[in-house]
Formats: sequence, C-alpha cells, structure tokens
Amino acid sequence: MAHSKSYYMKLLLTMGSALALSACTSAKSTSTDKDHNAISWMTTSEIQTLDQSKMVDTTSGEQAKNVFEGLYRVVDGGKVVPGVAKSSKVSKDGLTWTFYLRKNAKWSDGSPVTAQDFVFSLRRTLDPKTKSQQQNFFQAVKNANDVVAGKKNPRELGVEAKSSHILVVHLTHPVPYFKKLEWNPENQNAVKKYGNKYGTASKYMVYNGPFVSKGWSGTNLSWKLVKNKYYWDAKDVKLDQVNYTVVKTPSTDYNMYQSGKLDGAYLDTQASKELKNQSDYQVFKLDRTEYLTFNVSKNKLLANADFRRAVSMALDRKTLANTVGAANTVATTFVGPQDMADGKNFNAYAEKLLKNKKFTTYDKSLANLYLNKALKSLGKNKVEFTLAGDDDDISKKVMEYIQSQLESTFNKKVMVNVHSMPKTSRVSQMLNGDYEVDYTGLTSGYTDPYSMLSVMRTGENYNFGRWSNNKFDNALNESNREMNSKQRLNYLVEAAQVMNDEQPLSPLFHDGQAWMVKKNIHNLEFSMGSFSFRNVYVGNK
Repeated sequence: MAHSKSYYMKLLLTMGSALALSACTSAKSTSTDKDHNAISWMTTSEIQTLDQSKMVDTTSGEQAKNVFEGLYRVVDGGKVVPGVAKSSKVSKDGLTWTFYLRKNAKWSDGSPVTAQDFVFSLRRTLDPKTKSQQQNFFQAVKNANDVVAGKKNPRELGVEAKSSHILVVHLTHPVPYFKKLEWNPENQNAVKKYGNKYGTASKYMVYNGPFVSKGWSGTNLSWKLVKNKYYWDAKDVKLDQVNYTVVKTPSTDYNMYQSGKLDGAYLDTQASKELKNQSDYQVFKLDRTEYLTFNVSKNKLLANADFRRAVSMALDRKTLANTVGAANTVATTFVGPQDMADGKNFNAYAEKLLKNKKFTTYDKSLANLYLNKALKSLGKNKVEFTLAGDDDDISKKVMEYIQSQLESTFNKKVMVNVHSMPKTSRVSQMLNGDYEVDYTGLTSGYTDPYSMLSVMRTGENYNFGRWSNNKFDNALNESNREMNSKQRLNYLVEAAQVMNDEQPLSPLFHDGQAWMVKKNIHNLEFSMGSFSFRNVYVGNK
C-alpha cells in the first residue's frame, strides 16, 4: 500500500539518527568476534523450492547459486569460469561438446559428483512428468523437443556419460552460449529417497556447491547457508555461515541493518535518495525485466491485442521505474539489458532497427484510441480485470501505480482490481494459468537474447498466458538454424518486433537494486540477478 507522509518522516528521522552514528558503525559487522566468519543477509520473498528442475523464482535461484554448482559458473560481468567441469572441448561443427569433470567434486553426503548426475538431471528436467519450467534452455540438445513433447523417452536425449568424469552432449545446431547455461547435477539416489518431498525443505536435498541449506522447512522466513565441507574448493570458501531472513518491507530491513541485525539491506526509492552518498551504498544491476503477463488463452478481453496495446501505451514507464527504485531503467523490450549477440548489446542494437516502437511509448491519446477500438470489437462500454502480484512493498507500489494510471487515463472505462498475495501462491496460480494479469519479472538464464525471447514460443512453460504466434515462432526457429551471427541477430530482432507489436506481455522496467552493504564484506559477487557468497570474506583488507 502507499505510504503516508508520517511514514516517510519516521523513516527519515531513523535515517538521520543512523547516519549520525555511521562513523562508528559502518565498519562493524553483525558478526561477533566468536562468529566472525558468518554474515546475515536478507531477501524480499520466500523460497519456492530447492528442486533444481522446478525453480522459477529469484529467491530459489539465489539459493541454487550458492548450494549447487554446474559445469561452469557465471560471475560478475558475465565471465564464465570452471565449476564441476575443469575443462571442455567442442567439435569443429559446434555440435558435440565434451566436458571433463573434477574427480574431487562431491555431494554433501560425501558421494562423488559424476557425469551420470548431469545426465540424470537433464533427463529429469526435460521429462514432461517433471513439469519443469526450464525446458526451453536445452532445446538444442538432440531429441530434446521430442522428449518434452512425450514422443521420445528421456533416455534418447543427446547426452551421455562416457565415463564417471567425461560428459558428452550432442546438439542439433551450434549454441554459442552453451557454457553459460545453468545446468546443475542432480543426485539420483536423493531424488529416489525423498520422492515427492525432494527439494521441499533443506533436509530433503543433497548439495554440491560451496554451501548447504539448513533450517528451511518449506514455509519459514529464515534459514542458513552453512559451509559445505565436501565442496571441492572448500579451502577457498571463507564464510562458515550466511543467515538468511525474508524481509518484505525496505524500511524494516534498513532499520535491521542499522541495528546490527543485517550485513546487507535492500533500499527502496526514498531510502536510496537519502543514502546514495554514504560509503556503504552500492548499486547492483540485474539482467532482468519486470513485466505484465496477460492470460490471452482464458480471457476474451486480454486476448484482444488492441486492449493489450492500450494498456501498454497508458503506462509512463519512466515515472514507474523511478517510483519503485532509483536504480531501475525503462524497459521497451522484454530482453534483459545485459544480453549480447554478435558482440553487440541486443537492446541497444534493436532500438535502432525496430520499425514500430509506439506500443511501448507512453501516449495517453493513442492509448484511448486503441481502447475504444477494443471496446467496440468486444461490444462493451467498460471492462475490468484483476491485476495480481506479490505482497512485498515494491510489488504493491507497482500495482497501485498501474491501477491509478489505467483508471485515470481511461476515465473509468477500465477498472483494475488489485490482488496481493504471498509469492509462492501467486507463482503457483500463474503456472496453472489461474490468473488474468500478473505483475512478475524474469531474469535472463544466460546472457543471450534467445534466453528471454524463447520463453514466449508456443507451448513454452514460461509462456504463462499461452500466447501463440507463427511469425514469432518462425523467427526464433530461423535464429537457431542460422550460422551467420549477424543474420541470426536480425532474426532475433524480428522476433522482438512481433512481441512489441502484439504485446502478449508488456515490459515495464529493468531492475537495478540499491543496497547498503557493510564495508567489511569483501568479494561479494552479483550476477544473473543473484548474490554469490562463494568468495566472500569478512574483515579489513
């Protein structure tokens, strides 16, 4: 809900008192001398699951970055560094990848991580029975589409364990970003042992990353990451523990930070403006897009493209982005702001080539024109829909802004009912198609525009509203077959143009997060929308 003036006065007074003490508090950690290798951290929403094949939310993804490790790791700046794979090679035609795994990589129960664990993981992820939301990442693997469609057995996937520590993957076409894919192994014995409970709590899981999860029951709002003694590079992991707390109100987490209960605190817009000159202040850019998804398959109003266009043009994205975060930037395409193709930043390149950008440009008069076209075709004088989102403060502000913009722009011809709920409930409903319009966000799975664009292909799991467009699908398919990198980029721009024209989803803004981080926290990595604590240490440099 919107905050009153008294709230902000109270927050500013709190900040003023805290800043006066900053000279003596900013260098301190929440950790005691006895527990100097532990830090306390926060996130804004609950964990959805620890099952690597079923994760869809940011909080679960951040846990995965710290408790699992794939073939490679993507670190700050998009650099790819070895993980479980110590090396790899690719055939001249780009269709066969061979990965050589570390022989000292182990699970948290002491058993070895093997090539078969990666084979099992990919088979399970692409098996339609798993109902994974990550299947689109691996469509280039031989027979992947037929396995997802239930036409072939997962054992027919183009992936094999040549030996315990040699993994081979066969592709249908070259994939220049293949090493960037987040492909974590899964322990078959654990999946079999825990059955339906697998990944639903800390104790129903084994881990192969620098930390293990402790104390997450499946619903609680606090848990711990504890150093994994079996991790192959445990000697270089300095932290013993990360204490996590879910805090949904930015003013609360800032107060916890000042009182010594947190080592890092996410800031809202007001706090960002007040604290941006402080030495603890840091900005982290995400390769992420916040957007509205329309359920075009179950709602006649939302299936109307002119109505979706009207909604998009009625939104002042610049004001919205600044309202909910000082570090946010306007989004006029769905693709993440850090995604690259042919050596070029995709959004910067597409901005010059897109022939029609009016549907993501704020224009009240044109929005009303398209609304009237939609109403006429629907035979209605006014319409209404429910806008659902999470129950944290930022999501509430976004939805309230959208509600206000649409109702004022369209002069009561459009009524918006806002429904806030816990993220776990909202995601579950969205996955089941049980929604009208949802405010949500997506972080790029790898820094290539195909990562984001491909989720809207016909039949994809992340295509929550079940939109389908042959021209869009064809452009993406051509980009997959195209060996010339420049022509491939043009096919991707063509797909982005179709999305801009049809507005099956409306991009709003790209996230930038402002945080206060204690000055004695070093080597904190932030990539792909998540923090990694693998190399963090506490102390003076």
